[in-house]
Amino acid sequence: MTAQEIRRRYLEFFESRGHKVVPRALLVPYNDPTTLFTGSGMQPMIPYLLGEEHPGGKRLVNSQVCLRVQDIEEVGDESHTTTFEMLGNWSLGDYFKEEQIPWIAEFLFDVVGLDPNRVYVSCYVGNKMYSIERDDSAIDLWQNEFAKRGVEAKVIELGSAENGDKLGMQGGRIFLYDGKENWWARNGNEDSTLIGDPCGPDSEMFFDFGEEFHDEAKWGKAHPASDSPRFFEIGNNVFMGYKKISESQFEAMEFPNIDHGSGLERIAAAVIDSPDVYKISLFWPIIEKLEAISGKKYESNTNAMRVIADHVKGATWLAVDGVVPSNKEQGYVMRRLLRRAIRFAFELGIEQNFMEEIVPVIADIYHDDFPEVAEKRDEVIAVLIKEEKAFKQTLRKGIRELGKLKSDGLTGEELFKLYDTFGFPVELSIEEAYRQDIAVPENWREQFDAKMKEQRERSQTATKGTFKGGLGGQTIQHKKYHTATHLMYQALRDVLGDHVVQRGSNITEERLRFDFSHPEKVTKDQLEKIEEIVNSEIAKDLQISFAEFPTEEATGPLGALGQFGDRYGDTVKVYSMKDPASDPDERPFSFEICGGPHVDHTVELFEDGKKFKIVKEESSSAGIRRIKAVLQ
Repeated sequence: MTAQEIRRRYLEFFESRGHKVVPRALLVPYNDPTTLFTGSGMQPMIPYLLGEEHPGGKRLVNSQVCLRVQDIEEVGDESHTTTFEMLGNWSLGDYFKEEQIPWIAEFLFDVVGLDPNRVYVSCYVGNKMYSIERDDSAIDLWQNEFAKRGVEAKVIELGSAENGDKLGMQGGRIFLYDGKENWWARNGNEDSTLIGDPCGPDSEMFFDFGEEFHDEAKWGKAHPASDSPRFFEIGNNVFMGYKKISESQFEAMEFPNIDHGSGLERIAAAVIDSPDVYKISLFWPIIEKLEAISGKKYESNTNAMRVIADHVKGATWLAVDGVVPSNKEQGYVMRRLLRRAIRFAFELGIEQNFMEEIVPVIADIYHDDFPEVAEKRDEVIAVLIKEEKAFKQTLRKGIRELGKLKSDGLTGEELFKLYDTFGFPVELSIEEAYRQDIAVPENWREQFDAKMKEQRERSQTATKGTFKGGLGGQTIQHKKYHTATHLMYQALRDVLGDHVVQRGSNITEERLRFDFSHPEKVTKDQLEKIEEIVNSEIAKDLQISFAEFPTEEATGPLGALGQFGDRYGDTVKVYSMKDPASDPDERPFSFEICGGPHVDHTVELFEDGKKFKIVKEESSSAGIRRIKAVLQ
């Protein structure tokens, strides 16, 4: 079964059990200041897990494309990737463990065909300090599922993962760990769970590739939650059944939630019985194309080919979702992915433009299951080819700069400058230095790494919290700025014209940022008029409400505004902001598709004597303008 078949069968499996198939969210989250990218399947579902009603109902399923770049330097081994898919199903206060565990066992064992003798699960061991019992109901359900398939499921209570490194497998099938491994909360384990937050135990599933992949001298004794490459975590059931009500107490939720996520790539790797995810059907066609254009074999060039395949795929998905290479935020990450891919292509001897050969292969992998990939195929290829050509010009500049240093030789610090300022890969600098007979000190690597470490430390400080995602965006200040964004969107259209379409936004506790289509700089008079309209509408104390509509009706005859590139299910939530003194049949000032959150009355934006103020207007990219505004 290919990865594509696994994805389709998963969606069909849960759809047949009453789940609504919902579209994936964009890789760039809508109005989430805590993260640059959608990094998990759960992330777009957070408002609904917190209690908002989802237009699709209480049972949902999808396959979410995700992007994580925290471990970008690790890409090149068998399992790390920046882009991956999460197969997810959710119960919003409907079913619970008694349905979820049998269903996911049936899917993995009977539909996908994984051998239950090679699958292990973990469950929550309990916490006496908080009077939370061990998760016996999950344990019993799993034992029953294994027994149905003739597998004895002995329970091993390891407690901590560190203890498991000492005790090992012990003939177990179900392993019990503490809250560091098997408790879900947005801030970590039971101790750090925030008061009022939903939380609860989880149960993870692991596939065993065999003892030959484990080195006890390196990894300690084998057990599922260890870091050993012998085991892949292939899925996780979160039983969101508790709320923390005080520093020492948790209470059961009346209507608990299920959040399930399975890694598509990892399940596909288990199906082909290889811990190398680059051999699955979502990667291998890219590898084969790289072999063809480089004339080299994967087995001898695994690191370079893995990096190229992963990074170009990640950049392709970003381009599908409207990101273009730049020096800021998402665009910077996209540029970094592409430049690293080009650098490793040079290692393979690929100096010709290769994006036009690789990107169509990636598009072919996904176009049957994600129509947006097929729709934007030519646009995406053009964006990536343009960046590839631009970077090769950058490389030429780097070579010229390197030549200027020829007489004095190269230090590690100068190699770092070439890398950091000109984007010139250090490996190419060394190769070019030797070619031009430029002296390089023996300890250049130590000097270079020291400067790189300094930069990373600065970057980690600057981006603290940027990638965490989570249950953010619920504060009153965030709601105020979110509401102001709706008002400004309509004001922009009133002043500049109906060609204005939202192209992105980012909202923090301190300001709003809004990207929109417009061919020229917005004039000072126009900005003042936009401010005037927004403040006037706020002063009218518009009432804010929402209703659900069929998507075709909302985006068609009703004319609800949205964001460019957004995709919706059969129904959508539309927020209205309307003057209560106006005629009931009069159109609301703002009528926009959105998931929230908002204040209830616009006059709340004027608390503490504040007014809406535009503080900056600038170009974001070709044909796209950016406005930053505050309440002050």
